[in-house]
Amino acid sequence: MSKIKILPEILSNKIAAGEVVERPASVVKELLENSLDAGSTRIIVEVEGGGRSLVRVSDNGSGMSRDDALLAMERYATSKIYKDPDLFSIRTLGFRGEALPSIASVSRFSLVTRDQTAHTGTEIIVEGGKIKKVSEIGAPVGTMVTVRRIFFNSPARRKFLKTAATEMAHIADTVLSIAIGRPNIQFRLDHNGKTVRCWPASPDPAERMIDAIGADSRAELHRIEWDDPSISITGWISSLRVTRSTSRGIYIYVNGRRVRDRVIQHALFEGYAGGLMKGCFPVAVLFLTVPFDEVDVNVHPTKNEVRFVQLEKIHNAVQSAVSESLRRADRPRWTGTRPSSREKPAISEPSPRYGGEEKNIFPRTDDKENKKNIRVLSTADATQAELWSKKRFGDLRIIGRLHDTYIVCEDDEGLVLLDQHAAHERILFEQLKHAAAAGKPSSQKLLIPETVEFGYREADILERLMPRLKELGLEIEPFGGNTFVVQSVPVLPAGGEIQPLLREIVEKTAEYGVTTGLEKAVDRCLILMACHGAVRANQRLSDEQIKGLLDRLDACDHPSHCPHGRPTWIRWTLAFLEKSFKRIV
Repeated sequence: MSKIKILPEILSNKIAAGEVVERPASVVKELLENSLDAGSTRIIVEVEGGGRSLVRVSDNGSGMSRDDALLAMERYATSKIYKDPDLFSIRTLGFRGEALPSIASVSRFSLVTRDQTAHTGTEIIVEGGKIKKVSEIGAPVGTMVTVRRIFFNSPARRKFLKTAATEMAHIADTVLSIAIGRPNIQFRLDHNGKTVRCWPASPDPAERMIDAIGADSRAELHRIEWDDPSISITGWISSLRVTRSTSRGIYIYVNGRRVRDRVIQHALFEGYAGGLMKGCFPVAVLFLTVPFDEVDVNVHPTKNEVRFVQLEKIHNAVQSAVSESLRRADRPRWTGTRPSSREKPAISEPSPRYGGEEKNIFPRTDDKENKKNIRVLSTADATQAELWSKKRFGDLRIIGRLHDTYIVCEDDEGLVLLDQHAAHERILFEQLKHAAAAGKPSSQKLLIPETVEFGYREADILERLMPRLKELGLEIEPFGGNTFVVQSVPVLPAGGEIQPLLREIVEKTAEYGVTTGLEKAVDRCLILMACHGAVRANQRLSDEQIKGLLDRLDACDHPSHCPHGRPTWIRWTLAFLEKSFKRIV
């Protein structure tokens, strides 16, 4: 008996579905691409149970005749390509002819469609890849595809689906990413009978980008326009003052198709010329238009990856476009306190939004109450204890400041340099952690509550974090839809803007996941709150403030590192300095 067999069609369709259909969001993506290829100007996406129960996509596109509708249910049936050269010059989003039969093979599927030449529509009902019914039906011009109970016949696949909220977040991200690339198309997303978001058609692509990054960042966006005979680049990038903690704010489109491309992303980062701090990512929407025969979109079954013929040229063009845009938008920002012969832009500091008087941002630890509030939480690090067993930060003699960023001190044994931001960050982190552990967060009501808007995924995460954030002194309430209002904030002495703090908390939690451990998420929130509340580089401190910072650092559990792990101080001994200057051999 032969060991090699031809797979049944239904089984081969399921295998294809495994490549094309990963989760309900994959179904939405494939159906939206078909709708756009059909010339639709209005598309409605209806979802129930995060897509586990229902996904329905309706459009007003060209529709199909009965014969074409039946052919569309066959594998490798497509209207997008006809001959071999077409595969290397693809102009449409879909072309493989796998989407509909693959989806139908793992769901209870129905297709209702009508083209302009027909008086009635066609309905096709498929269950698990088997066509059950084909009939005429009254229908408007266009197509409506309904997908119920995805993976109902593949329990092993269905059990890997996440919660309804998580799957819905993926769907919302998918619809948004496609909507950004097609601002002239109207999109609507419904979940469980309620409209989640509606994107009206707009001649201005920037409006869709604002939906993705938030209206608070509008003023920090810079237009990109780059054009030569072989590549055109348009879009927007954020200034260095608007960054995210993940790359989720980067949207890259090639000939209208959203793609994930490390080369383009690397070129984007290179365009910032080292201005991005480690762990920070810009916000960007880039639209690349290249000749269709110079890009291969047939790289991956999901069509999320592409391959360029002139890869180096694409990289250089993106890098140049980004750097040129930033160069045009850049304006010198000086500290205003001293002239400098070097062109070194100062880091822009937000004005205090909450907290006490600036002169009290580092209260001395002489009084018992202050010592109590920042008492040691656990055993000090052995190395730190040994190094500072006889000397304290408060015993250092203050020499001065270096670029209003580093505090220069001396002791009997040499020179000590402290990073004022890292040191203050450590102080605030331990203060916040102790207050949270004691159930007594220090907070104050905002005189004017602030509103902040998130995407669907971020809003869901924030709702789950709100009870714990309240325990940290950050009181937030829903304000309708994906909008929230901030009522109270922790009393962070140095002050800081609320919206960037909230966005970073939510983005970091989205990256690591709430389910990985709420306490870890809370710890990350404390770190971010301390970071946003700490004094910054290029922020001048008085002698009294510096002395207060050193005294407070002495009371910390781990004073030698900030919560992110960066050192708060470095030291050069006299012996090292004398050897460096060749005073001793």
